Amino acid sequence: MFRLHPSDLSFPPAELASPEGLLAIGGDLRPERLLAAYRHGIFPWYNDDQPILWWSPDPRAVLFPQKLHVPRRLQRTMRRSRLTVTLDRCFRAVMEGCAGPRPQYPEGGTWITEDMLDAYTHLHELGYAHSVEVWQEGRLAGGLYGVALGGAFFAESMFTLVDDASKTALVTLVRQLDAWNFHIIDCQQSSPHVRRFGAENIPRHDFLARLSKAFTLPDRLGRWQFDAT
Repeated sequence: MFRLHPSDLSFPPAELASPEGLLAIGGDLRPERLLAAYRHGIFPWYNDDQPILWWSPDPRAVLFPQKLHVPRRLQRTMRRSRLTVTLDRCFRAVMEGCAGPRPQYPEGGTWITEDMLDAYTHLHELGYAHSVEVWQEGRLAGGLYGVALGGAFFAESMFTLVDDASKTALVTLVRQLDAWNFHIIDCQQSSPHVRRFGAENIPRHDFLARLSKAFTLPDRLGRWQFDAT
């Protein structure tokens, strides 16, 4: 494991990560370091009682927008749902929702620390981090957030307070990213939830190569809005 120097924004090659994916420790969450990490297939993940830990797992769970799978039951639910979906309406509130507590995780999501909240809110203000909000009768019912660089979206976390709210957020976002010609959505690690929507594991070297191609597209900076339909 590599220890990052506070004044050095560089990272060791992702291929040097441990078998579990742990690559480096330390550093900070300033925007320049976070963006450098994502550009090299690295992300921070740690608890309040730990130093900052940087990861690059192998294999990597990804969702290709054109391969999105929407279960039939969810398709029916979304067609008759009264939920509404927005982009970048209340980024920090979505992060706080992801941090918990939530009905299915009453203990809360402790890895989204106050420092993480501040750092990603700053990225949002700079136009790199984005949120999807799902509303029910004017109240925030679920959502997700992540970071976008070029044609890559790095999904960080989601939450739901009503049935299918986070699923609706994910499906609506992926369809928009496909319309914008995004190449890849990073889901970090596989889970039954993301596999249900078509996510698959690919080797880290393949993931990094696909990121390089995705970064040939310009960054879509600023506040996002869904295309008019």
